[in-house]
Amino acid sequence: MFTRIVKMEFKATEVPAFLSNFENVKNKIRSFPGCRFLELYRDKNDDTIFFTYSRWEMEQDLENYRKSALFKEVWAQTKPKFRIKAEAWSVDTLYREM
Repeated sequence: MFTRIVKMEFKATEVPAFLSNFENVKNKIRSFPGCRFLELYRDKNDDTIFFTYSRWEMEQDLENYRKSALFKEVWAQTKPKFRIKAEAWSVDTLYREM
């Protein structure tokens, strides 16, 4: 399993539309095959910066999502709202305390 972190910076006027769309699609993403976790975070100092943290069983699961109609729909709604290009990282967990 690995974690995907995506940093997104939005135009201030687009934040409400982004949040509304995220509310509509979050459960669809969470139930996509291989997705085990999805959360959305907002920067404490800049209300236009958000991060998604998602955990995937395998890299192929994430790739399948990225090639899916669901991702294309989500990205088509999200990408035009960016202030700057999104950044993404795939990371392995080295230590986790429960």
